[in-house]
Amino acid sequence: MAERAQVSIATVSRVYRNPGTVRPQTRERVLAVARELGYVPSGSARGLASRATGVLGLCFPDYADPEVDGDEGSDDPEHTLYADEITRGMERAARRHGYALLIAASLAGGPESLVATVAGRVDGFAVLARTVPTEDLEIISRRLPVVMIAGPREIDHLDHLEVANDEGEFAMTTHLIADHGLTRLAFLDGAADSPDARARFRGYRRARAAAGLPAPDEPDARGDFTQAGGRLATERLLAGVDRPPQALICANDQMALGALQTLERRGIRVPDEVAVVGFDGIPLGRVVRPALTTVTQPMRKLGETAVDLLVERLREPDREPRSVLLPVTQTRRASCGCG
Repeated sequence: MAERAQVSIATVSRVYRNPGTVRPQTRERVLAVARELGYVPSGSARGLASRATGVLGLCFPDYADPEVDGDEGSDDPEHTLYADEITRGMERAARRHGYALLIAASLAGGPESLVATVAGRVDGFAVLARTVPTEDLEIISRRLPVVMIAGPREIDHLDHLEVANDEGEFAMTTHLIADHGLTRLAFLDGAADSPDARARFRGYRRARAAAGLPAPDEPDARGDFTQAGGRLATERLLAGVDRPPQALICANDQMALGALQTLERRGIRVPDEVAVVGFDGIPLGRVVRPALTTVTQPMRKLGETAVDLLVERLREPDREPRSVLLPVTQTRRASCGCG
């Protein structure tokens, strides 16, 4: 390559590793030779030379695996929308920093699992909450940087990233009570072991208490964060009451979309008879009718920030662990009576 392009071997290396340091005309000459020769850089060889792979990893739950998500709603085609948005953000930021992204859905198996295999092939690892057991994360974090996305900070020495779940649900519930005068509210929770769902339920309870309404100890119904789970949870809720609540507060958008389907099938008008709100801000919420009111969290920003934290850690291995809280916003649409 260097001989054909009439440059040094070091220049060829810089074209692929740090192209901004090479003059444009020289860079294009090297790339033209690469196209002519059919050359593709060897990640394995580069890793041997630098002790780095140039790859970052992302691991999220495999919702199609009954051992992870349960049977209810596990075949829902919309279940990955949240993880998809985080992945897009990570891909964008990884490309900006000169990294590729390796994605894995977790499977059972402890340290011998796919998670451990992926961790051995990357320079840094981002993990969504509830994906990898804490003891396995401890092992993985001894050899490479790890960022936890969502949930509580389980391991003090890891960088941690979450959104304002409690505050977001508090504000949305307060909006329904104060601005729409709704007092008969019901909360459709997500998975029982989800830290995000627990935080959102706390915000819901706080808002009820602040408005002088009873604060329940348990949610009114529970789904599994999928659209199918939302349909079933709404069916169970409506079957157990004499009259429907004035509003359904759902722990995520996908369950809210399922709730809308059940209410439509039963002939219950939204928002005239029952308001419905979600949490996440997935794009599908804009196009359903009525359009979904939701608490919008910066899902792509979560992915971008996770990469930024990993790159910071790779450059400064000894810096103090960081815990980043990203804000959320209300997106008010027709399903609650706004817009």
